[in-house]
Amino acid sequence: MVDDRFFRRAGPFTLQQLADLTGAAVAAGSDPDRRVTGVAPLSAAGPDDISFLDNQRYLDDFRQSRAGACIVAPEQAGNAPDDMALLLADKPYRGYAAIAAAFHPDQHPTGQIDDSARIGRGVEIGEQTDIGPGAVIGEEAVIGDRCRIGANAVIAPGVSVGDDTTVGAGATLSHCLIGARVNIHPGVRIGQRGFGFDMSDFPFRDVPQLGRVIVEEDVEIGANTSIDRGAGPDTVIGAGSKLDNLVQIGHNVRLGRGCVVVAQAGVAGSTVIEDFVALGGQAGVTGHIRLGTGAQIAAQAGVSRDVAAGERLAGSPAMPSKQFFRLVAIWQRLLKTKGNKDE
Repeated sequence: MVDDRFFRRAGPFTLQQLADLTGAAVAAGSDPDRRVTGVAPLSAAGPDDISFLDNQRYLDDFRQSRAGACIVAPEQAGNAPDDMALLLADKPYRGYAAIAAAFHPDQHPTGQIDDSARIGRGVEIGEQTDIGPGAVIGEEAVIGDRCRIGANAVIAPGVSVGDDTTVGAGATLSHCLIGARVNIHPGVRIGQRGFGFDMSDFPFRDVPQLGRVIVEEDVEIGANTSIDRGAGPDTVIGAGSKLDNLVQIGHNVRLGRGCVVVAQAGVAGSTVIEDFVALGGQAGVTGHIRLGTGAQIAAQAGVSRDVAAGERLAGSPAMPSKQFFRLVAIWQRLLKTKGNKDE
């Protein structure tokens, strides 16, 4: 359940208001004037809450739920309890996201700069931007309008941060240009030197990393993720991409639009990842290769070759997913046969 100590509550809303917000339709027999006061999961919702059903695994929870209202696909309406009001939508989860955001809207920045923040010479700070305790803004940095800079965040000299961007507590940004509406979670590191050195003799010689990190608009970067600056070419994170916690992006990597990179995945330097690629948790991608548009890499896969657009890979070394799972089935049969013989 939502804890009001942490999430500001709005509402109540009528079903019709929520339908208008999401583009859903109020189901026949449901009262459009019925008021809803909050959101909750199916298993915990009460008569004044609205929930959602998107995954068939939760169909039994839906049938038994005490939620007063639910947003569902039209084909699931017949599984609803008799007293549950329904909003019908082709994409229930997307509709629920809009409803939850209406009940618990983000707080808008108010332009407060804490007295303990350190602001360097020549810094430009936009209107209504908040800067938290202990934050450090280096010389000539540019911070856009309505930004939030968290406690003890460090924004190095020359960095640019676009409008409506959040920089979480303890994050550090250097050698980077950040677009609008970017959400940078606590502990993120952007723009540190890339992992580049000459190994032809000992001691190894560091190669200057003279590029930047370009983060385009509407990107989310999870807690404790690291994105190295380029060695010469820039490291680029494409618009609308989502990076989970503990992700590593090496120098010169170019990540396309709408990519999803799940926790603990790593991408080595100079790899190009085209638009709408998904990397599962702990996937590893070697350097200097290309992953085509829409490719999907399973969790813990190890990719060391170019990947065609739309290809699905699993395993380490990565191979087509169907081939990998056939091999798994063969291994299981062999193990079972060997086990029977040992008996």
